[in-house]
Amino acid sequence: MKNITYKKAGVDIKKAATFKQKIKYLVRSSFSPEVLKDIGGFGGFFKFAKEGYKEPVLVASSDGVGTKLKIATLVNKHDTVGIDAVAMNTNDILCAGAKPLFFLDYIAFSNLEEDILFDVVKGLNKGCIESGCALIGGETAQMPGVYKKGEYDLAGFCVGVVEKKAIIDGSGIEAGDAVIGLESSGLHSNGFSLVRKVFSETELKCMSRELLKPTRIYVKPILSLLTCQSAKSVHYQIKGIAHITGGSFYDKISRILPDNVNVRIRKNSWVVPQIFKLIQNKGSIADTEMYHTLNMGIGMVLIVEPLSLQPVIAKLAESRVKSWFIGEVVRGKKEVEII
Repeated sequence: MKNITYKKAGVDIKKAATFKQKIKYLVRSSFSPEVLKDIGGFGGFFKFAKEGYKEPVLVASSDGVGTKLKIATLVNKHDTVGIDAVAMNTNDILCAGAKPLFFLDYIAFSNLEEDILFDVVKGLNKGCIESGCALIGGETAQMPGVYKKGEYDLAGFCVGVVEKKAIIDGSGIEAGDAVIGLESSGLHSNGFSLVRKVFSETELKCMSRELLKPTRIYVKPILSLLTCQSAKSVHYQIKGIAHITGGSFYDKISRILPDNVNVRIRKNSWVVPQIFKLIQNKGSIADTEMYHTLNMGIGMVLIVEPLSLQPVIAKLAESRVKSWFIGEVVRGKKEVEII
């Protein structure tokens, strides 16, 4: 075999370099003054303004979009999955009370059209702007033989900051505290392996608009709450925050609980969106499985002291986030009960 080149092996370095130049101008719209260089170097440069903090603590997260990408590929719609990638990470660090600073992406594929890649990056950039963080770099990995033609994987990495004394870790949660559920935008980015098992390809195509709704980003509404709490301009105390993703209510809420309490969720305290009912009925899925896999219309949970319940719900409404009183903290063993 003669004249073998990297391009003939399936990796087009020149095309990749051209693409990076094309997106360089797009991602600048997410930059803050702290970003020192354009993307495309050996690393992203971010000048952290530590002067605004007494004891700054960096908080990091890494996560991906999962098999929701299969739906995007099925209907050739790729402009929202980048928002999902950002949301999964920024919502996670938000649970500690952290403000997102910057984000890096990882896109791996075998042979992908430039237009698809550009749509993915547009979504990433939009998600970063919505989260108030900068898209400062990433990796586009050409991996022929690992991925099928036309398929790709998308993940990301986010770094944020929180004042040490303001870290939210759930340690102060006690019996009698109230649980607030924040409305999701739909399925978000979890449970799609189950969804794809329940529905046929034709059904998935018909429902793709609903299924591809991007994950809701809660950063600005929650940070607004925490800023008011820190400034003591209103009376409320947020003791714990849980992002309802994989493992849903049972795993994610129990993660932030002290050992001596349970959370009791009343599943009839909010209106479950129709898409979840459709999945459950079509797949004959038990309630326990549904609430252990899907968010059921609740994308984020706050645990607050009782007197904070109504002020927090009212403040969220000002940010156009619908929320409900969905349960309470009781004595227990670090478990979640759904009744």
